[in-house]
Amino acid sequence: MGLYAAAAAVLAGVESRQGSLKGLVYSSNFQNLKQLYALVCETQRYSAVLDAVIASAGLLRAEKKLRPHLAKVLVYELLLGKGFRGGGGRWKALLGRHQARLKAELARLKVHRGVSRNEDLLQERSKPGQVPRFVRVNTLKTCPEDAIDYFKRQGFSYQGRASSLEDLRTLKGQHFLLDPLLPELLVFPAQTDLHEHPLYRAGHLILQDKASCLPAMLLSPTPGSHVIDACAAPGNKTSYIAALLKNQGKIFAFDQDAKRLAAMATLLARAGVSCCELAEKDFLTVSPSEQRYGQVQYILLDPSCSGSALHTGMLSRQLEEHGEGTPSQERLQALAGFQQRALCHALRFPSLQRLVYSTCSLCQEENEDVVRGALQQTSGTFRLAPVLPSWPHRGLSTFPGSEHCLRASPETTLTGGFFIAVFERAEVVPSPAPQTSAMAPEPLSPAPQTSAMAPEPLSPAPKRKRKRKRRAAAGAGMQQST
Repeated sequence: MGLYAAAAAVLAGVESRQGSLKGLVYSSNFQNLKQLYALVCETQRYSAVLDAVIASAGLLRAEKKLRPHLAKVLVYELLLGKGFRGGGGRWKALLGRHQARLKAELARLKVHRGVSRNEDLLQERSKPGQVPRFVRVNTLKTCPEDAIDYFKRQGFSYQGRASSLEDLRTLKGQHFLLDPLLPELLVFPAQTDLHEHPLYRAGHLILQDKASCLPAMLLSPTPGSHVIDACAAPGNKTSYIAALLKNQGKIFAFDQDAKRLAAMATLLARAGVSCCELAEKDFLTVSPSEQRYGQVQYILLDPSCSGSALHTGMLSRQLEEHGEGTPSQERLQALAGFQQRALCHALRFPSLQRLVYSTCSLCQEENEDVVRGALQQTSGTFRLAPVLPSWPHRGLSTFPGSEHCLRASPETTLTGGFFIAVFERAEVVPSPAPQTSAMAPEPLSPAPQTSAMAPEPLSPAPKRKRKRKRRAAAGAGMQQST
């Protein structure tokens, strides 16, 4: 299947509720997943504009065999994408017959809305709660200051660190900000497209929604420590963990999907990650007692979920309008069961001190209910850590302590939809070193201490002899008296 047919199939699958956009891309048979994902995202982003142009030009009436989703992908590539450079085959010839009319309709639409750039057509259609474009600076390769300077040289206007959500909400044009919470996160207007930016292509920038950055940030592993990323692909969170570790320590990253792991390996290599060990393995089959995981103190668990909160700066609100946020009850129960097993399994690792559980789901069954069940099964060994007290969107009030959980949404936090719970060990675990030294016969090791201690145990000996003499004399006396 070619690129355009694959992209059309993904768009059709999203609208028919067959799965999330990202999941459908990764389950496709297309070889270049990054190219496919970018094309689908950008086509979806311009969906309303493309629908208007296609309808005005009468394309589907003229080409009755051309399906709507494929038409949308092809018109995007012709008018807003790369223009079939170096390919296109028969689709290039087909669109070529309508090129003049399509371009004229796009120009007419710009005049009608009073804009001159394609991106401004998106601004005209922006909706309340639209998510900005978040860009994480990869500190394994550069620093925020250098990235900011690069953008400024390109004509962007840096507005400093944001002080409120309103600062992010009003971003427009070439303006950008530093996120108020994450020091390596830059924020651009929602319509900013950086897929072809040289810093992104070189791995200096990671296009990652703010809510997706929070799990690794809240895990906060110290450099040199051992971490498990239990359901790791596609790897953005893993790359952030590596940056927090400064590539010092070890990340054990698991995923069952070979294709997703291959794409993840490419992403990590581009990001300069050198401390990660990838394994095509079901996390539930990983033994907590295995010696190589004995030093694991941090676990990130972002398991498969319904994706009912899925909404990032690259995706249109139309995903929710088409019903992707309403998974069936049967699917919810199956997912929640898996999530519960994975979370309880992760909490069995003996040296674990901190675990972050996250989903991109809105459903209580996958979030608060799973967390509550895990807390009940651990019998007080772990508790919820009270993180980010100023975060405006908290967990649903379904059990005591649920307010320590975090939720995110375009409306309340200007991010994609997310749920996060941070577990920390409640019991005091004695460190192994003092136990070993207490068990060791320390007084016997140094020769001088042994000789100094020798006279003391010998001193009670005469007392024991005197006691035996007194008992013997008493016995003799008794014999004489009888």
